Amino acid sequence: MIHNLKPYPVYKDSGISWLGEVPEHWEVKRQRNIAQMLVSNINKHSLESEKPVRLCNYVDVYKNERITEYIHFMHATASQEEIKKFRLQVGDVIITKDSEMWNDIGVPALVEYEAPDLVCGYHLAILKPRDDVIIGDYLLRALQSRGVQSQYYISANGVTRYGLSHYAIKSVLVPVPPLPEQSAIVHYLDHIDRRIRRYIRTKQKLIKLLEEQKQAIIYKAVTGGLNPDVKLKPSEVEWLGEVPEHYKRTKLGRLCQSIRDGTHNPPPAVEGEHRLLSVRNIIGGRFVTRNDDRTMTPSAFSDLQRSYTVQENDIVLALVGATTGKSAVVEKMDKVTVQRSIGILRSNPLVLESHFLNFVISSELVQAQIHRVMDKYAAQPGIYLNDVSKLQIVYPELNEQKRIIYFIQKNTQSIDVAIDHAQREISLLREYRTRLIADVVTGKLDVREAAANLPEEIDETEVLDEGLVEDEETTEENLDGEPEEET
Repeated sequence: MIHNLKPYPVYKDSGISWLGEVPEHWEVKRQRNIAQMLVSNINKHSLESEKPVRLCNYVDVYKNERITEYIHFMHATASQEEIKKFRLQVGDVIITKDSEMWNDIGVPALVEYEAPDLVCGYHLAILKPRDDVIIGDYLLRALQSRGVQSQYYISANGVTRYGLSHYAIKSVLVPVPPLPEQSAIVHYLDHIDRRIRRYIRTKQKLIKLLEEQKQAIIYKAVTGGLNPDVKLKPSEVEWLGEVPEHYKRTKLGRLCQSIRDGTHNPPPAVEGEHRLLSVRNIIGGRFVTRNDDRTMTPSAFSDLQRSYTVQENDIVLALVGATTGKSAVVEKMDKVTVQRSIGILRSNPLVLESHFLNFVISSELVQAQIHRVMDKYAAQPGIYLNDVSKLQIVYPELNEQKRIIYFIQKNTQSIDVAIDHAQREISLLREYRTRLIADVVTGKLDVREAAANLPEEIDETEVLDEGLVEDEETTEENLDGEPEEET
């Protein structure tokens, strides 16, 4: 896949520690000298005095490398002056400017679609490349490289929320080869990217099929039990049908000692070992720590512990975002607490096993209810704690729950192994892609000859479904106006 790439014949010292040597004919320029920067102030509102627009917002940029006509943009309004100033044009590059996570800053997306009513939203900055210096396609790839991205991270300021100043954005250093070479680099990286995406898409489809197979096993076991000859009775729920005669049905809240969410006021992020976790930490059906978790001081952690704790065998449930409804059983974890994007469910152990509850939540029985509730909230995906407590579940007595848990774990083990293997392959491919981009846009590898020998390809319109891969970062905690517990 690398096409036996080699370094350039002659290099020079760039004078920049993170960049090192660059090809002799390359330049290194600050962003102010290669692109015009505009920071949007168009918010998510609708006023009668303004004109209707479609808003390209934070999540559109964060989740899409390309801004295309296939994205479902939010509807809002803006003044005529704002529309003129912040209307998106093909070739623009948009970056995320503010975030609750330091490493969610500076994420780029290339604009490939424009329309009179399509404008850039709040928390974003538009970079309009200077045609005589740089092309937007190359700027996208340069901003995706770790060396350039790290400059955003270092420049970010803030305590509970991080942001980039205008000066910081304009001061970022970017390696700039001649324009024809930029086109060659883009051609090569796009070619490799298409091949990687095709492979990832195949693996994602496999994961989806495996997940469906797993969910079928779980649903049948938790709603029908293990005895095929058991007598059935109407569940009195139209979409559920019949359930075993001895099963009980009730609202989830009646079987839990507590249902609450995490902190609504995250403490300042500082280096340490006390972690503040979010929906990003529910991966592959497990609740895990990550290398880039937000951390806090011991005293801030102690303060949060006075309000609530996260204990072994609790259920964590995603309350906000595209993955609303995913859950996991908490294993033994020290020095960990959670943000508001997570619900903490503590079942009554006298009537409900936590692992059984987690299987019930992950089954179509509860997921269908969650999605029906989500449809009520048009602004963004999410569910209130009050809605969680009203979810209907069916369950047998404890001993049967334990047998069902064992049956599901035994019969889905091989499926989990296959899913994990596919996800690891995807992760390795993404890491390879990241390294390749960095090596090419910093001049460590020369792709000119390889690019010249590549066939022309038609761009694919099929969207890569990142949501199928559990280890992919999400930004639910970055969304504005997320659902909270009703008062």
